Amino acid sequence: MSQAADYTEDQDAGGRRIRFRGDLTIALMGDLPKRLNDAQADSVDLSDVGRMDTIGAWIVHRLVAGDTGRVSGARPEFKRLIDGVGDADQHVEMRPDRTSPFIRVLDEIGAAVSVAGRTLVGLLAFFGALLVSAGHLIRHPSRFRWNAVVTRFETVGVAALGIIGLMSFLIGIVIAQQGAVQLRQFGAEVFTINLVGRLTIRELGPLMTAIMVAGRSGSAFAAQLGTMKLTEEIDAMRTIGVSPMEALVLPRVLAAVILMPLLSFYSMIIAIIGGGFLAWTSLGIPPVTFIQRIQEVVPITDLWVGLLKAPVFGAIIALSGCFQGMQVEGNAEEVGLRTTSAVVQGIFLVIVLDAFFAVAFTWVGWI
Repeated sequence: MSQAADYTEDQDAGGRRIRFRGDLTIALMGDLPKRLNDAQADSVDLSDVGRMDTIGAWIVHRLVAGDTGRVSGARPEFKRLIDGVGDADQHVEMRPDRTSPFIRVLDEIGAAVSVAGRTLVGLLAFFGALLVSAGHLIRHPSRFRWNAVVTRFETVGVAALGIIGLMSFLIGIVIAQQGAVQLRQFGAEVFTINLVGRLTIRELGPLMTAIMVAGRSGSAFAAQLGTMKLTEEIDAMRTIGVSPMEALVLPRVLAAVILMPLLSFYSMIIAIIGGGFLAWTSLGIPPVTFIQRIQEVVPITDLWVGLLKAPVFGAIIALSGCFQGMQVEGNAEEVGLRTTSAVVQGIFLVIVLDAFFAVAFTWVGWI
């Protein structure tokens, strides 16, 4: 039967002793902690204690200052509880060690390099797994999900036409305006057409399209797969024998690879239209003259360069988005972090690859 906690004090050969009785639990503690607030004891007797919780163990631990040898009459479970409270009472210095700013900067750089290396290795492994899945589908084409690819066509391509068109038109205007201002100093405003044509078709068309697709579709891929990973839908797919790489990743990558050349070509045309519009309104160059000049000064190799880069950019963006989405685990905050990482990683890799293509095409003579 439960009994309220209480205590008595007496003296023995070892000094002042406190003898508890009743149940040392929070429900039956009453004002006992307040009465023992400033108490000190040479020993504690728990022979008459029926039950004890962590509050009671804390009171006993405080009275004996952590010395369990001064506790007598305690049952084994009481001793374990008092020892556990004592272990939790170890004070840890919370102030971090003082380190020089130089060491901290080096530590952060090293951590960033380590994370980048692990991410690159993981991305390569993910690409290898994608190639294996593609090989399986080539051997068993009936397993390929065409509906999933067509659905991603709308997400990656059709829904992006508006924003890509507006961005490309404005970029064409900016290039033409800035080029005209600089070339006017030399009386060579007509070469603005050369600048707009070659720059948009060879570089800015595919590059700006890739950046927009990374911001739209790459982030969407990461968020979609991350949410599915968090809600255990991907684990459920594996349980019923459906490969997530074949059902989720491959359709997204294939859609991005197919549509990026089309979006890049669309971006090139709209940017040229924007540049032609400014040349017509500010420089007095008629649209017919602008188009004829574009045909004369822009070699066909520039178009091939832009269209060859586009599918590679699409593959990198889709791979980064899907890879980061599949890494989500733990909580919903991870979805946002991985989505941000997918966009940053995709844009970074696109720019690195663009620099590589620039050097490679110059080396083979496509300049």
